[in-house]
Amino acid sequence: MITSICQQLGLDCQVENTPRGMIVHAHANGRQAPLLLFDAQDPGNLGWFARCQFYVNGNTGGVLQTPITIANHRDPGGFISPSGIRFRIAKELPATFRMPGHKPVSEQMVYGVVHNFLEALLRTGVALCGGNVVKPLAGRGESNAPRG
Repeated sequence: MITSICQQLGLDCQVENTPRGMIVHAHANGRQAPLLLFDAQDPGNLGWFARCQFYVNGNTGGVLQTPITIANHRDPGGFISPSGIRFRIAKELPATFRMPGHKPVSEQMVYGVVHNFLEALLRTGVALCGGNVVKPLAGRGESNAPRG
């Protein structure tokens, strides 16, 4: 199902199943612009921040109020790939975990959130809030530095 979602959005992906989660390496081959993951603290990105549906904790990579965690995708030279992202979908959640609207989590709901998240990365933007573990891919705070 995740592969199908990626294909619908024009992304190439590789999916690894683990006992505790699903790890997805998604890449927008042929995309001229970077994925729209931007630094929310940069005043130059204020217009994007207002349109966001998803926010990422820059210290942990956690996409707020979802079972998704993201990380930058690096190319073989160690540089951050502006058109790729790696994310993990947790299979194990606490019984008290709720999505926005206080709804219990279902498999279909998670697939919908993944679709909306990837679409936001491609079209409307995802805000990266604080921290230095995950690096922005777009906006004035754009960074494509080699790993340190």
